[in-house]
Amino acid sequence: MSTPFYVSPQQAMADRAEYARKGIARGRSLVVLQYADGIVFVGENPSRALHKFSEIYDRIGFAAAGKYNEYENLRIGGVRYADLRGYTYDRDDVTARGLANVYAQTLGTIFSSAAEKPYEVELVVAEVGALPEGDQIYRLPHDGSIVDEHGSVAVGGNAEQISSFLDQRHRDGMTLAEALKLAVQALSREPNGGEREIPAERLEVAVLDRTRPQQRKFKRIVGRQLKRLLDADAGAPTDAPSDDEGTDATDSTDSTDTATGTTGTKDSGGTTEPPAKD
Repeated sequence: MSTPFYVSPQQAMADRAEYARKGIARGRSLVVLQYADGIVFVGENPSRALHKFSEIYDRIGFAAAGKYNEYENLRIGGVRYADLRGYTYDRDDVTARGLANVYAQTLGTIFSSAAEKPYEVELVVAEVGALPEGDQIYRLPHDGSIVDEHGSVAVGGNAEQISSFLDQRHRDGMTLAEALKLAVQALSREPNGGEREIPAERLEVAVLDRTRPQQRKFKRIVGRQLKRLLDADAGAPTDAPSDDEGTDATDSTDSTDTATGTTGTKDSGGTTEPPAKD
């Protein structure tokens, strides 16, 4: 009788982490930036039907890179958690920190379980406050750890190089146009140091806008409004995006992303197709 092959726990966890990181790195990068009036989400996404970013609750947004079917299930679970907590207690009791803790427990349990493969996802949960000091951004890697980010964060693809670029150039009090241009510059950088052009049609942009009078602060920026922001002169005053000018206010049941155009699990009981990388 042959002796069973032994793998140390340390090696097993290292292998699982490497597997998850490689899966996440195959996807397109996305960035989340603080600006004067809120938080902006920017990513390259040629699909108009599938989104990298989504609303979770009134002041909370969700971004993810990796495998669509895996983080779509996490997004739906987050929406259900937020709705139930807001209904049971109070809407103000739904926070990004609480949601990040729920996601961390789920990802950590899956990562440490030998019975299933680790999720190939990296999440960002952001909440806009009444003032810039109240903004919260949490990054959750595949292993369920929580990283409290400030100013800017990049996940997926070439995230390390993009994060370094943003850290050197991001500053407090940027206008939306300035933050958007910086995000596009960061996403345009190639691993070899070169740059490429990303047209507006391939960009997905959403904001959590603290100046919005509605209770729900999340909205998408598309069309004329997006092009106007990209064409704005640096430092010139730019009006906050309005709901009737090229923006798309979205509800918490929007599906999130992959940029390949493959649909996935739906909360309403729709069909499920094979998962795809974003």
